[in-house]
Amino acid sequence: MPTAYSILFLLIIVVAIATWIIPAGSYEYIDEVPQAGTYHSIEQQPQGIGAVLQAPFKGFYDAVDVCIFILMVGGFLGIVMKTGAIDAGIGAVIKRLNGREKWLIPILMLLFGLGGTSYGMWEETMAFYPLLIPVFLAAGYDAVVAVSVVLLGAGVGVICSTVNPFATGIASGFAGVSLGEGIVLRILQWIVFEAVAIWFVMSYAAKVKRDPKASVISLAPTEIEATEQEVKPFTKKHKTIMYVFGLTFLIMIYGVIPFDEMGLPLPSLGWWFPELSALFLVSGLVIAVIARLKEQEITETFVAGCADLLGVAFIIGISRGITVIMNEGAITDTVLYWGEQALSGTGSVIFVLLVYLLYLPLSILIPSSSGLATLSVPIIAPLAGFAGVGADLVVTAFQSASGVINLITPTAAVLMGALTIGHIPFDRWIKYIWKLILYLFLLTVAFLAVGVIIG
Repeated sequence: MPTAYSILFLLIIVVAIATWIIPAGSYEYIDEVPQAGTYHSIEQQPQGIGAVLQAPFKGFYDAVDVCIFILMVGGFLGIVMKTGAIDAGIGAVIKRLNGREKWLIPILMLLFGLGGTSYGMWEETMAFYPLLIPVFLAAGYDAVVAVSVVLLGAGVGVICSTVNPFATGIASGFAGVSLGEGIVLRILQWIVFEAVAIWFVMSYAAKVKRDPKASVISLAPTEIEATEQEVKPFTKKHKTIMYVFGLTFLIMIYGVIPFDEMGLPLPSLGWWFPELSALFLVSGLVIAVIARLKEQEITETFVAGCADLLGVAFIIGISRGITVIMNEGAITDTVLYWGEQALSGTGSVIFVLLVYLLYLPLSILIPSSSGLATLSVPIIAPLAGFAGVGADLVVTAFQSASGVINLITPTAAVLMGALTIGHIPFDRWIKYIWKLILYLFLLTVAFLAVGVIIG
């Protein structure tokens, strides 16, 4: 199986070829919002070899804030690992659980799921993979279990977003409905989906625990031996470092939650990647001072930590290059127009299911939920009225499709970054997750159909 880099470069080439075949077109925009019924053909803008070569670099420009955040997280984790607090803390956790490590899976997945459904926790999860993979390896599982706990916990939460301002909020605004419309259905969806995902991961984890050869990536002997190393003592200094470590993540989570948009009486900080990058930089320096590291040690360790996640930053930038090619080739609006034409004149249940099916390929081409909502919902939501469907179901169909596709598409930067950190080949991940994706697909169809019937 080719590496993530090769897969993404091949996709850039395929999309560039598509710009020579798919007719170029555009909608009329008002305040960056496309207007339904205004699509028109424009001059073809095929993308050649030069555009293909430049696309990853333009993608980096578009994603520079995320890339810098990833590097700062790497530097922060490098400092923490240098202190030995993580190793000692993992040893203490494993010793205390004493055979009950499996309960980490549902507890952590529920926490990540709450983050996903409430504020769209997705890119922010990149900070947790390097932390949790050693924990689960030490407990006798494989990297797939660790990645699943974070990726599926938060990912299923995003699929069933309730008040997520970056998916539900933006889409609801463009659909002309309040954030609360359809929320009961989405809460029930979250409960069912999260339960199914937890059952799926725990079943796989139990098989790997019983027989390491059952792992889809086959545990290497070096990884198994690493679980048998002597546990280091967890000192007061280590505890202080871990308190600062945990506080950093709590501040990160609080900083990005838009309490004002959720109607909660708490001050919103409105932080995003620049502020979060600064948070991890400062926290890394604070931990280095507590550990009494020398100035040269601090800088060398921080830079080495950044280098460890440089490959993830590359993945994110390259994946953005696909969207760059689509936009510069003027085929994004054409794909949306085809969807608009396909949805016209259908019945209510058929309409909402077609919307869901339409959003599946659209989510591959436009993996950003906020970007996809901005481009497509203003066009598709008005059609719902003609089919007798509430616009809130369009929002649910959109976010359900976008969320589930981001668990399997190589255009999803977070997925490919997580697999890179866990050293999980993409084909092995697909072999592992395809049954869960099928369950989620069928459950979504059922929830959408029920939504139409009770609506």
